Amino acid sequence: MKISAQEEYGIRCLLQLGKARGGSLTISEIARAEGLSREYVAKLMRLLRRAGLVQSARGQAGGYKLSRPLEEISVAEALAALGGKLWDPAFCRQHPGLRASCSHTPDCNVQRLWRRVQNAVDGVLDRVSLKDLVEPSAPDPAPPPRDIGLHILTR
Repeated sequence: MKISAQEEYGIRCLLQLGKARGGSLTISEIARAEGLSREYVAKLMRLLRRAGLVQSARGQAGGYKLSRPLEEISVAEALAALGGKLWDPAFCRQHPGLRASCSHTPDCNVQRLWRRVQNAVDGVLDRVSLKDLVEPSAPDPAPPPRDIGLHILTR
């Protein structure tokens, strides 16, 4: 799985807002705290606002703030707003090769693998809130078992 710069920096911007404890921050304040350009932070805030994760206010006391409490915003929701999922079922329809549809439809072992991986990733990211990242209280969970061979396709 590859995390894009947009996803990484977008999460970091959300965490800056979370640390503001309900207060608002300007694009300049977020950019300065994260070492990013104002233009890039503006782009990230636009994506996050469209997804309903942040609110903006204009004027002297304006800026951005989280639209919901930290504990109500999952990392999965934030990543979806910033870039999407690792794998989407539509991928196979969009990349059938030279044919009108994928030659492996409807029973594709590769598709089953990616679906299982996506479900596992979603299972973790859905349970992690921004609060967990701003206020870590528990140690990281144990790493997954090393044996993740192809037997996962049959479970």
